[in-house]
Amino acid sequence: MFIIKSAGFIKSSASVNDCPKAPFPEFAFIGRSNVGKSTLINMLVNRKKLAKTSSAPGKTQLINHFLVNNSWYLTDLPGFGFAKVPLKEKKKWDEMIKQYLLQRKQLMCTFFLIDIRLKPQPIDMNFMQWMGEKRLPFAITFTKADKINKTKVKENINNYENTLSETWESLPPVFVSSGITAEGRNEILEYIYECGKLFDPKVLF
Repeated sequence: MFIIKSAGFIKSSASVNDCPKAPFPEFAFIGRSNVGKSTLINMLVNRKKLAKTSSAPGKTQLINHFLVNNSWYLTDLPGFGFAKVPLKEKKKWDEMIKQYLLQRKQLMCTFFLIDIRLKPQPIDMNFMQWMGEKRLPFAITFTKADKINKTKVKENINNYENTLSETWESLPPVFVSSGITAEGRNEILEYIYECGKLFDPKVLF
């Protein structure tokens, strides 16, 4: 099992140009507002309050970096969707997120979080389609698996996979997680570890 020895907040950035410069592999978390990005990060590193969580959508407004084991980053990105903020602010977040995803050279994979209780949502499908078109590696990560039974979890995952299969030749990796029960923790950490081994610092220069 992959062991987390240390985890700490590094900085918040308003743009990709302000992000940390240290040449470490990086793994980002993105999804609609209130999907559980901060909760998942805290669960993965086994720290209750490393990433700030809130029941109010739109709490995360900047690119937040956390350094794990002094060797790789986890990045909490602003949520998109129904956050109660002005349209102008939403567009600003959207541009910031996309520039980060396109320009952050050390980004190895983005975990795209989806509430397992919901049917496929157009806003999620469109964003994943955009990432696919830009050839940005990502893994679908279903959250809040503790909120429904196992049969419903499997049914909802099948719905997503069937919907994606209509336009995708091959599907991205899929993980099921819960910030309450720590379901999926080992699988996601092992995936991060394997992806991290592919990191080449020369891509930054």
